[in-house]
Amino acid sequence: MEIVELLSTESVIPNLRATSKKQALQDLARRASSITGLHERAVFDVLMEREKLGTTGVGNGIAIPHGKLPSLDRLYGLFARLERPVDFHSIDEQPVDLIFLLLAPESAGADHLKALARVSRLLRDKTVCEKLRGTDGEEALYALLTESQESHAA
Repeated sequence: MEIVELLSTESVIPNLRATSKKQALQDLARRASSITGLHERAVFDVLMEREKLGTTGVGNGIAIPHGKLPSLDRLYGLFARLERPVDFHSIDEQPVDLIFLLLAPESAGADHLKALARVSRLLRDKTVCEKLRGTDGEEALYALLTESQESHAA
């Protein structure tokens, strides 16, 4: 599962304005709705259910919220760089400014886990994250997210 299979330039948000975790997830659900054709509330609800199990704030300013929805036909990703970091109740208690949202069909199984692993591996790279934080524009962020995987190929 490659990042380029999950993202499009329309699913990259260079300056998301949010003042809280809930607002960030609502805004991402709204954008995911327009990309996937799913109802915004269904996306938001599945994200909040997942957050109740434990935070998806993985540390170092990064969150990877994710969920499964029965009506999806494939995996979808959205990436957002927040204008200002927000408290995401991360495991390291640091605010989050980079969010990679992953939505999968209920039947995805191993593909969902492979996609999560790929995203996690990419965002663990401090150099990639520094570049993401210093880059403006959908196309430039998209290029960074999809090009950098060559150096991370498993």
